[in-house]
Amino acid sequence: MATSARDGDGGRGDRPGASPDASPDAEGAPGAKGSPDPSADASPFPPVEPEALAELALDLPETTEENPFGPGADVYKVGGRIFAILSPDADPPSVSLKCDPALALHLRDRYAAVTPGYHLNKKHWNTVALDGSIPPDEIDDLLAHSYACVVAGLPKATRDRLALLTPAVTPPAP
Repeated sequence: MATSARDGDGGRGDRPGASPDASPDAEGAPGAKGSPDPSADASPFPPVEPEALAELALDLPETTEENPFGPGADVYKVGGRIFAILSPDADPPSVSLKCDPALALHLRDRYAAVTPGYHLNKKHWNTVALDGSIPPDEIDDLLAHSYACVVAGLPKATRDRLALLTPAVTPPAP
């Protein structure tokens, strides 16, 4: 006796509740990727300009800017260690920032524009799309937090020298 793919499990395996006509990823399903969302184009905040973020990074003590990965990836370092990678030419522009692991997960849950770090240790790095969906002040705080995370891992003599130059930096609250 021949059976069709719709008999029994709908051809989707033994998943309870699986329907042959519906998929949790179906376009148009609430929250599904690719579903049209009329509010998706409306950003609640003005997007952070890459130039402004670069200026803010360079204002942090002993920050250097390099392009070791070629044009289009501006790398900001303190004590020879990376704390930010800005991609100003991306659409939308983005910045990868070091982050406390618990805070990194919280930010990913809170904002769709925050994703695990692109080509980075995903436990400690987030990539943030500068699309206007995150308050600019919070992005500024995340940059300062990234700087502070990197400074905390520097040798004590370097940390002590930077402590004299750096205003107290506290991470944003989850």
